[in-house]
Amino acid sequence: MTDTRDLFIEIGTEELPPKTLNRLSQAFGAGIRLGLDKLRLDHGAVRIYATPRRLAVLVEQVASTQPDKEIVKRGPALSAAFDAQGRPTQAALGFARSCGVAVEALERLETDNRSWLAFRSAEIGQTAQALIPGLVTEALVALPIPKRMRWGTGEAEFVRPIQWVVLLFGSELIEAEILGVRSDRLTYGHRFHHRAPLPLVDPARSYVSLLEGQGFVLPGFERRRALIREQVEQAAKEIDGIAVIEPDLLDEVTALVEWPAIISGTFDPKFLTMPPEVLIATMRDQQRYFHLLDEAGRLLPKFIGVTNIESRHPETIRRGNERVIKPRLTDAAFFWDQDRRKPLSERLDALREVIFQKQLGTLHDKSLRLAFLARAIARQIQGNPDDAERAGLLSKCDLLTQLVGEFPELQGIMGRYYAAHDGESQEVATALDEHYLPRKAFDRLPGTKTGQALALADKLDTLVGIFGIGQVPSGDSDPFALRRAALGTLRILIESRLDLDLEELLTRAAHNYAGRVDEASVVPQVFDFMMERLRGYYLEDGVTADIFEAVLARRPKRPYDFGQRLLAVVAFRKLPEAESLASANKRIGNILRQATGTHPLAALDESLLREPAEAALARELGRIHAMVQPKLQHRDYTGVLTDLAGLRDSVDSFFDQVLVMCEDQSLRCNRLTLLHKLNGLFLEVADISRLQG
Repeated sequence: MTDTRDLFIEIGTEELPPKTLNRLSQAFGAGIRLGLDKLRLDHGAVRIYATPRRLAVLVEQVASTQPDKEIVKRGPALSAAFDAQGRPTQAALGFARSCGVAVEALERLETDNRSWLAFRSAEIGQTAQALIPGLVTEALVALPIPKRMRWGTGEAEFVRPIQWVVLLFGSELIEAEILGVRSDRLTYGHRFHHRAPLPLVDPARSYVSLLEGQGFVLPGFERRRALIREQVEQAAKEIDGIAVIEPDLLDEVTALVEWPAIISGTFDPKFLTMPPEVLIATMRDQQRYFHLLDEAGRLLPKFIGVTNIESRHPETIRRGNERVIKPRLTDAAFFWDQDRRKPLSERLDALREVIFQKQLGTLHDKSLRLAFLARAIARQIQGNPDDAERAGLLSKCDLLTQLVGEFPELQGIMGRYYAAHDGESQEVATALDEHYLPRKAFDRLPGTKTGQALALADKLDTLVGIFGIGQVPSGDSDPFALRRAALGTLRILIESRLDLDLEELLTRAAHNYAGRVDEASVVPQVFDFMMERLRGYYLEDGVTADIFEAVLARRPKRPYDFGQRLLAVVAFRKLPEAESLASANKRIGNILRQATGTHPLAALDESLLREPAEAALARELGRIHAMVQPKLQHRDYTGVLTDLAGLRDSVDSFFDQVLVMCEDQSLRCNRLTLLHKLNGLFLEVADISRLQG
């Protein structure tokens, strides 16, 4: 039985970037697991740890050596290895020399009905101790770090300078140099609470308990996050509030502390006259505080923070945090007052000085395009065109305000407040906020017609413009968030039930660029890009790829209509007739494609329906055609496919009893006509021949 030991790796660093700590930790653990698998080192569970000053991985029961590997080296075919008298040829002799043996020691190998000379040898497995340093280095180098740094006089690069490395296999130290740092068995506790090194002997049993018990460090990210959440909620109850714990902020705070301690504080209630979003942004973005609400959902003049030190004078820490937040809020209040002195409409002209994209003009140019496009869309969705045009003109004006300059994430939100203060209609003011929706995955959508029109206009304008200058997203690079814009557009059209022609919208958007983009090429390019986003949207929702392809084959131009067709095909596929009809449609498609030189007639000739089965199919097709036409007009696609399912018996009988490609050309053309009409009726909804069994 192979000897196994626990493998422990810890990379101690200067403070790691808090917003990427968890991702780096997960990637490091995955890299170690992948490396062990590639090296054929069997192992058990992988546990990961992450604090601001360390990335650590514990792998249970790692094999101490690789298994031996059998290597079969294939040489020349036997027909080329020996002559007619059975003597080895130069090919056989050369192969034997390359293997270091005589020809007589080579084996015969049978593959693919051929015989070969072969040499079989064993590669002795290496020890884990010899392989692990290279594995760790590879895992660190492969981490998703956009910008690496150097330190000291060495050439090593990492996200932050490495201070120590622990590399233990069981209780044995693996001596190695990792990114310029020699390995040891010493870990380190909290920077202030425990500066002395802590020797590790059996990390699987003692690492967590040692750091928590002596080092004032909670090494597990998930455990630390859960503890912070629990403590914040408890502290909120003690000061009669409800803490709003946003996942991103909780992750960031967890990544900032090794030994969390909770502090609560208050600020002057006079600041509550500002929009709550401003106060929340100040607390969250500048101080990493959790804000509190009362039972009615109103913002309270209180906050909860998390520190990285257990102070003997917590009251001093509280007062210090209250002193820090006051000037932050005072600045925000000053910006709020200053911004309202100048109406949004008076900022429009200044947008001429702000570049949207150097090849596509300024934000003033974009605002004019949005006004024009939003007006046209509002008219199509029974909105107010005047409100949409006005909202389009004002949509980017809040970008020039001081508060949005300080808190970019408040764009649109502050536009709504400023527009309301300026006396703009509620519809216009709301649209200035809503036109950025959805801001992220699963976010809410615009609720007003004006907001919908402006949101669509903004996203379509960006998509067409950026594609038009050739900056197509590639890999992880998407600086203009075009994928998010595409998916947001599709969600608005589908989930808000806006039955608009996407190709027409893209054409309008491209036309507004007045020659800056090539309308003929960019529209189909963006359309196809959005169809790929639509594919992901529906596949994540559980729709299978073949159902999506069946609808995509018809290339519906209206995303809402696309969704209705999908629902119909999903329902059709559950019918007992579905598999037979899908197979029949495949057969029909093949026949029509292969019928070169013979073309369907303009109309079916009933006098040529000689076989009972073809006459029966023609009658059924006529009856079903009359039934489904009103449903097609009302886009009742589920009803259409349900009715068409009734053709199964007639179709099956037709293919059992009728030879389509018969010698008689007139009969052949008539039968092709019948199949063409049958195929066309199904294609009114989707190409069901693409459905898989």
